[in-house]
Amino acid sequence: MAAAKRFTTEQIVAKLREAEKLQAQGSTIPQVVKRLQVSEQTFYRWRSKYGALKEDEAHRLKALEAENARLKRIVAEQALDISMLKDLQKGNW
Repeated sequence: MAAAKRFTTEQIVAKLREAEKLQAQGSTIPQVVKRLQVSEQTFYRWRSKYGALKEDEAHRLKALEAENARLKRIVAEQALDISMLKDLQKGNW
């Protein structure tokens, strides 16, 4: 099994635009994914997630996802701190 390639959001959007051009020229999906060097599953996953995005919108989506992950970590840390403080208050340490 080959090592998984990681593509940036901008690269994914560019590949999807290339796929649209190839399909407009009459290429089939199997031909398109072979040209893009990705699996059909990856292509369809990308298309469902990034299909309607432009490159700048895709970059913004990636930034928002990173910010969301950061905020979730902060909330989880605060919940842990609160739980520890409650345990200390009860004397369960």
